[in-house]
Amino acid sequence: MSLAFRTVNYTIKGLTQALCRIESEHLKQVPSCGPLILVCNHVNFLEVPVVFTHLQPRPVTGLVKAETWDSPFLGPLFNLWGGIPVRRGEPDTAALRRAIQSLAQGKILAISPEGTRSGTGILQRGHPGIVSLALHSGAPLLPLVYYGGEAFHHNLRRLRRTDFHIRVGQPFHLATHNGLVTRGVRQQITDEIMYQLAALLPSQYRGAYADLASATRQYIRLIEDTEFTLTNNSIRNTTH
Repeated sequence: MSLAFRTVNYTIKGLTQALCRIESEHLKQVPSCGPLILVCNHVNFLEVPVVFTHLQPRPVTGLVKAETWDSPFLGPLFNLWGGIPVRRGEPDTAALRRAIQSLAQGKILAISPEGTRSGTGILQRGHPGIVSLALHSGAPLLPLVYYGGEAFHHNLRRLRRTDFHIRVGQPFHLATHNGLVTRGVRQQITDEIMYQLAALLPSQYRGAYADLASATRQYIRLIEDTEFTLTNNSIRNTTH
């Protein structure tokens, strides 16, 4: 890691800890090595610096809207963090290739199927782009959610710290059972992934996935802890 990388991360981590009470204990469930798709909800700007800096020294990248590089501050920051620009609203095969390459290098790839910020923390309908990425890479997926950060601006105006909660679920693989992955199947898989996130959130944040009784796991195969370690090691060894 470069001096600039360490300095920026140290500064941002210290600033987020000063402004927020970060409940980060669950991040210990994120494995210390191996490729991983970290599936997250997307509330506002706050979760990216919090999660990225708290997961260090793990190499982390993520799919970031291409417009971010129009900012004279955020563009250089996401270059430093190795963010992958993605063009929203259209197939972006270049971004998909870079994402798969990052996983092959053993990195964590953070992605939000919602595609855009909710602002409220209430789950929106997921988009199926994550399905192609997971199936092509073969990497395990790990659900991670945060809540409380939606009150950041309100609390900042009142000089209050924000409670920022993090929850991590159980890792899983996608299993298509050698069936044809149609558009409808892709959306069902996406919804099954989103229900994994919803189950980690308090009920008031579940939004489009509030009815947990409707959740299915037809295409999800949960991974036990020991199997998770062996799978990550196997994937990492075959990519070097």
